[in-house]
Amino acid sequence: MRICNKNFRLQDITIMYFTALAALMVILVASYQAPTNAIEVSGLKSTSSGPLPPLPMPFRVPLDPRGDLQLAWNISYADQEVYMELRVADIKHGVVLGMSDRGELTNADLVVLWDSGANSYFGDAWSDNEGHVSLDSQQDYELMEATHKTDGFHLLFKRPFSTCDPRDYLIEEGTVHVIYGLLDEPLASLDQLNLSRIHTGLQRVLMLRPDTPSPTLPPDVQTLDVVAPNIVIPNQETTYWCFIQTLPENMPKNHIIMYESVITPGNEAIVHHMEVFECSPDIRDVPGYSGSCDDKMKPGKLAFCRHVLAAWAMGAEAFYYPPDAGMPVGGSGSSRFLRLEVHYNNPLLTSGRRDSSGIRLHYTPSLRRYDAGIMELGLVYTPIMAIPPKQHTFYLSGYCTSRCTQTAFPPGGIHVFASQLHTHLTGRGVRTVLVRGGKELEVVQEDQHFSTHYQTIRVLKKMANILPGDVLITKCTYNTEDRSKPTVGGFSIADEMCVNYIHYYPRTKLELCKSHVDPEYLQKYFTFINRFNGKDQCVCSEVGVTEQYSQLQWDAFTGEVLDSLYNTAPISMHCNQSSARLFPGEWDKQPVPVVTSILEKPRYPCEGGAHATSRPLTPVV
Repeated sequence: MRICNKNFRLQDITIMYFTALAALMVILVASYQAPTNAIEVSGLKSTSSGPLPPLPMPFRVPLDPRGDLQLAWNISYADQEVYMELRVADIKHGVVLGMSDRGELTNADLVVLWDSGANSYFGDAWSDNEGHVSLDSQQDYELMEATHKTDGFHLLFKRPFSTCDPRDYLIEEGTVHVIYGLLDEPLASLDQLNLSRIHTGLQRVLMLRPDTPSPTLPPDVQTLDVVAPNIVIPNQETTYWCFIQTLPENMPKNHIIMYESVITPGNEAIVHHMEVFECSPDIRDVPGYSGSCDDKMKPGKLAFCRHVLAAWAMGAEAFYYPPDAGMPVGGSGSSRFLRLEVHYNNPLLTSGRRDSSGIRLHYTPSLRRYDAGIMELGLVYTPIMAIPPKQHTFYLSGYCTSRCTQTAFPPGGIHVFASQLHTHLTGRGVRTVLVRGGKELEVVQEDQHFSTHYQTIRVLKKMANILPGDVLITKCTYNTEDRSKPTVGGFSIADEMCVNYIHYYPRTKLELCKSHVDPEYLQKYFTFINRFNGKDQCVCSEVGVTEQYSQLQWDAFTGEVLDSLYNTAPISMHCNQSSARLFPGEWDKQPVPVVTSILEKPRYPCEGGAHATSRPLTPVV
């Protein structure tokens, strides 16, 4: 076989040569073309399909410990879209912003600005289960503006709450875990990026907020600053600082109608969250204290300062009470002593930084029509309720039964305007639903991305009217995959809780409406499981409940039977007055409330659903 044909002409060879060269050039050029779905930032004029939202945006939070990255946002409930503005003080070769279930770098929904060395690009992306980043085939982040300003580089973009893209994060009520990262080198292709190889961080925010306007405060409003006394922030990553503040003696009854954070300038990225607690009025004197909340030498009476008056977390705005209600402070039946608790997050171990941060209470002597109250819903703090080990998902529910609300509520019921959800370390979600006549009527509060590291009082988008005879069910989701022993209910951080502190008016005598499984039925469970596993001689009555749980042989069957017990066995109700005494009535061995109809999940515009509108908090009493 001859390779060359003698009939080939020089012209033919020349044509073949240049054809091959042209094909090679096409391949090379194509390899350096802009990503198909990305936007070239350098050529951006304006991609906005409508007018830009008003600036400054109402919600903002520093992302990193230095405050070099700041996220601000605005919400359009009419269009079900979120407008976001990312400011980077010193951008080099790009920035990554994303959302994931619990702040993981894997399986995250991302928006990326990156520099290829020649041009800059913006695009919707995602990370796989190893952190590798790829451009999304469906681009749902719309870039509106990219500009350099005096305080840094600003990116303005928007995206819908839901995109119906399985790789995108659903922006819904509750905590959003925001991840971020900075690019120190150019990327020839976004496929070269792995989030595990760049500097990243995590911040938690409540992205969807009520869009009601802030009310005007009355002219006789006064302020009280409950702040840290110019302390030196310890040079350790996590500090909980406690400070006792005393109210003026013989202070008459006032109504707190608003509170807001007071952050020492420069410490915005270190002060993580704060709470103000009122001490028990039964404790006549609480010694002064300013120091670590974990100090074993702190006064024991600090443990009696647990009634929440105010709570703030990073990114939260001022909290306003409804026009008809205020939180009472001062006067008979209240305490003169308040406890401030400040959580400092200092991952850079900054030393010598002083702080006088806290919460400013706005109060008025002109009492409003109703006293506001706080009521505990969920599960009683008891080891009777437990979560098996090695569980990816396990549910516990606490009930506020119709008998309790019928006994304690006024004829017109109560109006819930805010709530504070609470679990410990294994909690992953909390949901309180209103049930009337056996049918789920509305969700009072829900957070399926809950984190015990981000707890604040959340204003409801729509006030909930709970009537006598209604049922409130608080359901918590847990994950114990990293635990080899059962987790019981209790006060320790290693134990668990399932609580929703609802803020409501008018204030009633009902302070606690919670439940736990009937103890006798739990003992029947222990006996059954032990006998099933061949332990005929059960010593159940000889040891405590915590030990009984620990002695069980935990497998799938043991966990499934426990779950069935919790959902079907009678419950013990704690329908407690403010005096800690039960309301008159029979509260043991009560049936689990029956739910015959559950709420359907809302449909988003991309699913064919209607655009939602928010309703203001203007109930009629």
